[in-house]
Amino acid sequence: MVTLDAIRLELEKLLKLDKEITFVEIQADTLDEALADGAVQLQTKVQNLEYEVLEKGSNGILGLMKKPWKLKVYENPEISQKKRRAKSHDMFADDELGEEVQIVDKDGYFYIRHFGQNICLKIVKPMGSGKPVNRHEIISAAKRSDTETFNEAIIDSLIKDGTDGRYVEIGTYKHIPAGDGLVTCEVSKDEMHATVTLTAPSMSGSDVNADSIKRTLQVQGVVAGFLDDKIQELVDNPIYNVPVEVASAILPIDGKDAYIAYNFETDRSKLKAKEAENGQIDFKELNLIQNVIAGQPLATKMMPERGKVGKTLFGKLLEAKNGKDIPVPLGKNVRLDSDGRTIIAEVNGQVLLVGGKITVEPIMELDEVNIKTGNINFLGTVICHGSVDDGFNIKASGNIEVYGSVGNCQLEADGDIIVARGITGRDEGTIRSQKSVWARFIQNTKVESGDSVIVNDYIMNSQVSAKKKILVTGKRAQIIGGHLFATEEITAKNIGSAGGSVETILEVGFDPQAKARLDELQKNQTNMIKELDEIDTNIQTLEEQKKLRRTLSMEKEDMLNKFNIRKNEIVSESKAISEEIELIQERLRELRVVGKVNASGTVYGGVKIYIRDVKNDVRNDTKCVTYYYENGFVRAGKYDPTVPAEQAEKPDVTSTR
Repeated sequence: MVTLDAIRLELEKLLKLDKEITFVEIQADTLDEALADGAVQLQTKVQNLEYEVLEKGSNGILGLMKKPWKLKVYENPEISQKKRRAKSHDMFADDELGEEVQIVDKDGYFYIRHFGQNICLKIVKPMGSGKPVNRHEIISAAKRSDTETFNEAIIDSLIKDGTDGRYVEIGTYKHIPAGDGLVTCEVSKDEMHATVTLTAPSMSGSDVNADSIKRTLQVQGVVAGFLDDKIQELVDNPIYNVPVEVASAILPIDGKDAYIAYNFETDRSKLKAKEAENGQIDFKELNLIQNVIAGQPLATKMMPERGKVGKTLFGKLLEAKNGKDIPVPLGKNVRLDSDGRTIIAEVNGQVLLVGGKITVEPIMELDEVNIKTGNINFLGTVICHGSVDDGFNIKASGNIEVYGSVGNCQLEADGDIIVARGITGRDEGTIRSQKSVWARFIQNTKVESGDSVIVNDYIMNSQVSAKKKILVTGKRAQIIGGHLFATEEITAKNIGSAGGSVETILEVGFDPQAKARLDELQKNQTNMIKELDEIDTNIQTLEEQKKLRRTLSMEKEDMLNKFNIRKNEIVSESKAISEEIELIQERLRELRVVGKVNASGTVYGGVKIYIRDVKNDVRNDTKCVTYYYENGFVRAGKYDPTVPAEQAEKPDVTSTR
């Protein structure tokens, strides 16, 4: 049966919950900033907040007509209640508000106080495996010589549900006002602190309650800074004849200064080398370069915060300092986004702090590439003023310029690759350029160029391919050994070696990359045909067994299914390969550039020359000659290069040193 007392208790709980909701009104440029400010003022986390939009903000147009957000922000009532309950249990919450408080075992306990003419009970429920309060102890404590009545049904209800930190009336007693406890108050001269001193009540006198303590403070002029927790603690566990601080001025909170939140590591000493799967450090991969692309956010300016004013006990304002603003540290090749706070990269390159300013460098200059620098992977142009040591690699989205030598290395660039002193690959080095490759010499190296390869002295025992020309231009200008591919022409002074001791193969008149892809496809198709023949044999054998025995074991049936699936895959893949082969062959047939091989000096006997698909073995040393394609044959004519070697294009270098 629902009684009036039960209804009254429930309504009191709801009313107290509503009264305990604390809110602040916030005004800020964005919704996120408003919530962050509210979290600071309410001393909680953003995810614990609830809010009402009083006035919706707007970013305006190009920063003009900007309108701030206005919010009414308050903490989630359930979170607030958990925090108050934790405090009442003398427990310490985690630093992260809103997380569950660590559960400990704690017995329940109770307080009985006499306020006015009422006997009041406050019960704190047990925690974990703690014991609940004892009903008989409560009744025994409530029964005094001056007790008139008390309601055991209400006591039983409160034992079950607790009182949620409040005192609830459970009966009456014979009150004698002359025996009431007394409160005296003292406020410090600077209005920053207030203490109260309690005098114990005599028999049948009323205990001091929280309201009487606050009224005493208010009579002295205190209007702010009430320490509710300390006041309540003093009511629960009174300390008599000793001053206890129960009010303290609200101290001002200075606003935080503006700062820059960087999206990259500003302390280069914290950049770490790459670790292999076995935990060993790869000292070639030092990760010292922080690449960024155009349009990438690099940093954000966090705006200064407004200070929160304080109050003395008498309500006088205590001024707070607003956070200091700072300029946006814009360096070269960066800009501000439309929000006026985010720093954006304007070009690809390496992000750096130069003189405290955020800068993107599209050019990276190094003295050497070695163990100190590790491998280089850069979104821009790399300039090495010295050499690149064996085993170290450079990859760049722009040019690569090396003013020393290059050893057994991997160089890859979307632009030109320029090597002043030559390349010695030791049969393992690889040079790949989407444009042209320039070098003094190339030896025992694989070179791939999307345009031309221009060499000053010689190309020796190397595999070189170019979509346009291979030109050896200097006084020596030799091609000795190796395999060279070019679409338009190959030009040098001397080609091959005396006596033909070193195999030298030159191919022109086709796209070397397309030819390489064609060779790869034809090899794959040959392997597929062999695999298909084996699968057909296995399928035929299993099907014959199935005809004779009318059935196969589960294992053989599974094998037959797998063979059929693989056969269908091979047929499909082979068809796609055949179509691609046909397209490549058609492009090679339609290639307008026929191709030439030019030698201003000597082409030695033993050199093999392919023009389109026609082969010519040079049997005798030939001087001042141009080989060209005519009527299905390779012809030898008067030296006639398309571009004389001495007129070859010069590299466009970047370095300013």
